[in-house]
Parts: sequence; structure tokens; C-alpha cells
Amino acid sequence: MLNTLAQQPADALLALIKLYGDDPRTDKIDLGVGVYRTGQGATPVFGAIKAAEQLLVDTQDSKSYLGPEGDMGFVHALMPYIFGQVDPTMQGRIEGMQTPGGTGGVRLAIALAKKAGCPRVWMGTPSWPNHAQIFADLALPFQPFNHAARDGTVDMDALRGAIAAADPGDAILLHGCCHNPTGIDYSPAQWDEIAALIAAKGLLPIIDLAYQGLGEGMEEDAYGLRAVLAKVPEALVAYSCDKNFGMYRDRVGAVYAMVADPATLPVVLSNGATLARAAWSMPPDHGAAAVRIILNDPALTALWQDELDSMRTRMRQVRARLAEAGVQGGVDFTQLGSQNGLFSVLPLTSEQILTLRRDHAIYMAGSGRINAAGLTMANIDKFISAVAAVNA
Repeated sequence: MLNTLAQQPADALLALIKLYGDDPRTDKIDLGVGVYRTGQGATPVFGAIKAAEQLLVDTQDSKSYLGPEGDMGFVHALMPYIFGQVDPTMQGRIEGMQTPGGTGGVRLAIALAKKAGCPRVWMGTPSWPNHAQIFADLALPFQPFNHAARDGTVDMDALRGAIAAADPGDAILLHGCCHNPTGIDYSPAQWDEIAALIAAKGLLPIIDLAYQGLGEGMEEDAYGLRAVLAKVPEALVAYSCDKNFGMYRDRVGAVYAMVADPATLPVVLSNGATLARAAWSMPPDHGAAAVRIILNDPALTALWQDELDSMRTRMRQVRARLAEAGVQGGVDFTQLGSQNGLFSVLPLTSEQILTLRRDHAIYMAGSGRINAAGLTMANIDKFISAVAAVNA
């Protein structure tokens, strides 16, 4: 039977990583893989994580199962950062469970929406490629609409049109902040409008919050999610600690459900647990336990926030330098200064992207998406000049 399977195309990003690794040039630049890098090009373990892991080594007395819901101390410790000071009307309406990374959170949220009878999901494109793959794997139709306008800003008209065309009971997937891959986020005023439109149409919001703290700040990056939740009766939230705690390979995430009636919350969670049991049984514990320790220790929390602030400051410096470059060879870098997070998309053709790789040792995704964290003050001028050269 197995020989009837068709060969699947290789993941383009994984292939790009290998090409970069095999390139012997010493001035090569990796803008493909989506991890944070320091000004020296490293992706270090947070000092707060190191300290928390040492506490785990010293005090953890069992590796026994926790159950499909995972570490609920971790799940609850995150909630004030995600939801803020919860309005009294929301008390008892929100609960969550641990997942293997943000991907697990997205998958479980979408699976819950489908099991609850959601017929389709609306999603702004371009989006993180795995979103569409998860929809396809779960056989849940999705309807795309434009997220970004040609001038590098949000296409609000397309979003308004999508919500107007949606049916009550449809879901809409939104990036909470630091949009992947465009870096183009909604303003607070736009979030307020979106929240009102979703509530009026009776849509189920699924909010993917994967980069909190890497945009404008932990509080600022949660504005949109909180604005939506304040208006709607129900919502699903997928959360990732992989970026803002640097826990990529440990797969640390969560999913949260907000329900209209607190009495239904145990039913929703029982369905989440059943879906999780069939998908991964139980989530990995180590990374979530380390995050829990940090968030329950004021000194470690302060250290983590300092480290996160340093990451965000560096990203803002890189974006400011790109914006300073203005128009280079037909590419306008100006808008990159107002975008957020790791990613942006440059209007480059596949041939130009190949030329950058071949002639300048600059590696980026075929879509034109760059991970701005791959740029440093030592290589950014080379990058700008190379982009200008391939557009000359």
C-alpha cells in the first residue's frame, strides 16, 4: 500500500536552509528561517530560560504524565499577559490548555471550530503558509481576501468586504500582531472597527498571537485581541511562546476558548482534550514548565522582559535603517519602518530573488518574504545595495 503514495514537494524553506548551509561564502546573509537573531547573528537561549531550566533540574521530582491539557499553571500564568485585566462580564468564560507550539494551538483552534459546526474560515492573504495547510488537512474550507494593499499598508476595504460577504457562523482568522509574512498590522482604531464588524456579523474570531512583545510591546501587541474579545460572545485564541521566550525547538504554546455562557466551558474543554488526545496525546512539558517558573518569579519575569525589550529594540533599529534607505532600485523600503515583528515582504520577482542568492549570497523565501532579524548593522548596507542592483 505504501508504494501508492505520491512524492510530496520538499518544503521550500527547509531547502533554502540547506542551500544556505552549503554556501561557502563568508559574507552570506540568511533572511529565510524565521527565528530571532542578535546583532552578531546568534539565536541564544534567554538568560531567564537558563535560570528556570536550572530550577527544573534542581527541583523537578517526576516526569509522569500531566494529561492532554498539559501544565495548567503555565496556561494560567500566561493569561494576564494575553487578556489583561479581565472585564467582570468575562469572568469564568475563558480557559485554555497547553499545546505543542503555536502550530498546535492553531490546529486545535481550527479543529474545535470545525467540530462546533463552523462551515468555513475567512483569512487575509498572504498568510503564514501553515495556516492553509492546516485548513486543508482538516478539510475545512477557507476563503481568502487581501490583507495588504499595494502601498504596504492594510487593505481595510478588502477586510470590510470579506466580513460583509461572510455568513453568520463563519470564522475569521486574524494575526494578533507582527503579521507573518508582511509585518503589516492593524492600528488600534482599525482593530476597534474590526471588532465591531465581526460582532455585528456573528463571526467566530480565531486569533493567532504568535509574536506578542516583538512589535510595540506586550500590552500594545495585545490590543487587537482584547478589542475583539470585548465585543464578541465567543472566540478562540492560539498562542506561541516560541518567539517571545526563544523556545522554538521546545514547542511551547496554548489555545484558549472564550464562551458566551460559563456553563458551556467544560464542554468546550472536553472537546479540546479529546481532539488533543487523538492528535498528540499530551504536550511536551519542559518548555512550558520553564515559562511557568519565569512568570511566577518576579526577578525572572523582569529578566525575561528586559531580554524581550532588547529584541524589540534591535528589530526597530533594523527597520529604521531600512526605512532610511528610501527607494532603492525601484523597491521602497520606507514602509518597513512602520511594520512590526520579524517579517516583511519585498516586491521582488523570482528571478531577482535567485540573482540575490547567486550573485550576492543573500537567501530569502521565494515569496519575497525576509526575516529582518537576519540583518545586522554589519550586513544591512550590503543587502540594500544588492536589492538596488538587481532592480537596476
